[in-house]
Amino acid sequence: MKTMSKEKLHIEYELKNISLSVLWTYIGTPSGLSKWFCDDLNVDGKKFTFYWQRTPQIADLILNRFGSFIRFRWEEDADTKYYFEFKVTTSELTGETALEITDFSEPDEIEDTIELWNSQVETLKRRIGA
Repeated sequence: MKTMSKEKLHIEYELKNISLSVLWTYIGTPSGLSKWFCDDLNVDGKKFTFYWQRTPQIADLILNRFGSFIRFRWEEDADTKYYFEFKVTTSELTGETALEITDFSEPDEIEDTIELWNSQVETLKRRIGA
């Protein structure tokens, strides 16, 4: 059976009064990620094991530019171009901070993927007081 190729998604969330350093703590550190993205997280070098309801999912850290972005690739996507990324930006005009998420999804799962990210980011916003 041939699998569909995934489509790239880019979602931006404005986090008006949150400082870049606070947001980075939540997306760029294992302790921060485990407060909103997953239930628990173990790190071994560049191998991140994320847990949701005790179910592990392994991703490799493939790029990390401190204070700017962090990119992972799920183990199941190891031989592909697919990844997911958290990027922090600040508007030069307004000074407001934004979180940009890039992910890849099967075409028939795009709406579900966006809903999942919306839910995850709502949890993040509650944690950081946005």
